[in-house]
Amino acid sequence: MKEAMLYEKLQDDKVRCAVCSHRCTISEGKRGICSVRENREGTLYALNYGRAIAVHVDPIEKKPLYHFMPGTSTYSFATVGCNFRCQWCQNWEISQASKPNRPIAGALISPEEHVQRALEYGCPSISYTYSEPTIFVEYALDTMKLAREKGLKNTWHTNGYMTKETLDAIVPYLDAANVDFKGPDDTVYEKYCGGKSGPVMESLKYLYKAGVHLEITTLIVPGVNDQKQQLQTIAKFIANELGKDVPWHISRFFPAWKMPDAPVTPLETLEMARKAGEEEGLLYIYLGNVF
Repeated sequence: MKEAMLYEKLQDDKVRCAVCSHRCTISEGKRGICSVRENREGTLYALNYGRAIAVHVDPIEKKPLYHFMPGTSTYSFATVGCNFRCQWCQNWEISQASKPNRPIAGALISPEEHVQRALEYGCPSISYTYSEPTIFVEYALDTMKLAREKGLKNTWHTNGYMTKETLDAIVPYLDAANVDFKGPDDTVYEKYCGGKSGPVMESLKYLYKAGVHLEITTLIVPGVNDQKQQLQTIAKFIANELGKDVPWHISRFFPAWKMPDAPVTPLETLEMARKAGEEEGLLYIYLGNVF
């Protein structure tokens, strides 16, 4: 446990968290939406600091990052918790494990230990992934700074729902990011994820402008964001607001968590998305979760 960064003390021992775009106002003894940040007597604490719930060595392409250090392995870790509740989450066992007010699970591993392990395993990078790194930003940032000192690269796989304040803090140490982007549709985000699209688009523009290597993943879910116009809008945003050189990973949905009976995304839908990207001039389009 560690005092959280980026929060404001309010009256009556309340606090307002500024790490993600929910900007939760949290009463004494309560937690934010992520359920890993708790107000204790007017001080906000990151309960998940130093508690790793998942640690693996992965191909960098699994993040997925296809244009950043291809062919290398990346040391990856996460804590429990997430600021979203995406109904199709494949890692819900860890992303939702702290909700609503459950104990914070995880092995005690320090930032120094993570960096040392990455070096021992011969990994040239560390990835903050599996759950949402924004909600363990204190833990991630301490690790990122040490990793940079040792010549390691830092990558995030994120939903992009962080604040500008968080981006300001991490970008000096962030080399690459893959951002999940469901599309510029508040209805999709509000109904299925518990957020809005605007902050994600602002994060994408910030990262691209800052020179962080950026790739985008869109999971196409039948009945959610699979209409031709929706896919064209996503492709147009990438091409016009970011750059045609930003890789777009179009990922196939398989039933998971609260959508066990939803159909698998037809290959025809993925091809429709690919065509939309090609029509907008995107240079790098990849289909994911297909053989």
